[in-house]
Amino acid sequence: MPGNRAPWGSITREQVVAAATKIVRAGGYEAMTIRSLAADLGVGPMSLYRHVRDKDDILDEVVDRLLARVWRPSASEDDWEEWVTQAAEKLRRFLVTQPAALRVYLQHPVVSPAAISRMNAMMDVLRQALPDEDSARRAYAAIHTYTVGFAALESSRSGWTPGADNSDDLAVQLATYTTPEQFMDGLHALIQGVHGAIRSPE
Repeated sequence: MPGNRAPWGSITREQVVAAATKIVRAGGYEAMTIRSLAADLGVGPMSLYRHVRDKDDILDEVVDRLLARVWRPSASEDDWEEWVTQAAEKLRRFLVTQPAALRVYLQHPVVSPAAISRMNAMMDVLRQALPDEDSARRAYAAIHTYTVGFAALESSRSGWTPGADNSDDLAVQLATYTTPEQFMDGLHALIQGVHGAIRSPE
């Protein structure tokens, strides 16, 4: 009710993002609206528009904060293959377990602070391993695209199981290969291809 609302100007962008983060971590980002978020904060919707552009603006920052907590590999950068493998797996897991993050990554190129930090770190590792800048960029693009694409497919099939009547169909069997194990198989094959470029530069 209006009488229970907080005074005009009493909230900050930090409070808005913190409230949205709790909702996203609980899995409720799809139902979240500016109006519902304002109600949670005890303010009118127009109070939020003083701090955020729209729901996508909020989600971009929430996802960035969540990504910042989880993206760093534990492997040494000197072991570039293990470092890159861990970096890709951490991103895949993040996108699959945080649907809001997958939505953000599929909507537009993500250039938030944590995403840029991750990209720069990965590029630094690849630059040390590969013979030139172009090779490093191509390797990054291939691994990143594979990771985001696999996460999208894995997420979309999370509730799907093949029917008993077509379980012997090869196409159906191959469609079930959207598991974390299959992701690692494909990633290792991709990294071996990158490794081949190191041994045999054109």
